[in-house]
Amino acid sequence: MVDYTTLRVERPCPGIALAYLDRPTRLNAITFDMFDEFVELQREIEADKDVRALILTGSGRGFCAGLDLDQAATLPDMSAAQMLRGQQSWARSVSGFTRMATPVIAAINGPAAGAGLSLALAADIRIASATAKFNAAFVRIGLSGGDLGTSWALPRLVGFGRAAEILLTGRFVDASEALRIGLVTDICEPEHLIDRALEIAEQIRSNSPVGTALTKEVIHTNVDAASLEAALELENRNQVLATRTADMREALAAFRDKRSPQFVGE
Repeated sequence: MVDYTTLRVERPCPGIALAYLDRPTRLNAITFDMFDEFVELQREIEADKDVRALILTGSGRGFCAGLDLDQAATLPDMSAAQMLRGQQSWARSVSGFTRMATPVIAAINGPAAGAGLSLALAADIRIASATAKFNAAFVRIGLSGGDLGTSWALPRLVGFGRAAEILLTGRFVDASEALRIGLVTDICEPEHLIDRALEIAEQIRSNSPVGTALTKEVIHTNVDAASLEAALELENRNQVLATRTADMREALAAFRDKRSPQFVGE
């Protein structure tokens, strides 16, 4: 287990990891160290074959307030080369959640602003507390609204026009609007948020690990497929790979025997 300083990682039930951004007195604002620990978390989860789903949430009353303002204040003093290296590293750390083979669920328990919005967008599934709210705060502090993958992910979820309006104004989107426009898939009361995330994670965990990883790959790749033919090629390749696994044989046998499958991830 990694000894984190800005995150807290739990294993609440078999096959599921729950990671808290753990700076509650700062609304879990991201520090440069936290960016590094995102990468360590991704490595830890990917190396553990027993983990089938990862839940990201925040400690206290917020999900993530974005980049810590004390650290944001240091950005103008960096040289262009330093800033570019940092920006590339921070972007990799957040987009790494999208690139993981393990499915990621964001349980958004409060404000998700700036880089916090980017982090939520990097997850595969987003559910929100009724108290959650979102904003692309970048333009409000003199930055571009395109940061850490936001300009790529947001239009794919809510459409070009709505994404442009959210990014250019920096306004807040509350939980009910987020559900209506497709930014999140579910809203629940704050006290039920983690239980709902665990319920979704358990549904994922009950499926074949290989099939789940291939499904995540095909979703993220084929959303930008150049043609139906290109999409079908990847689907066909993945189905051939899946039929070579012990897990598919086990799934079929369990279905016939009316029992729960015992997957080994091979």
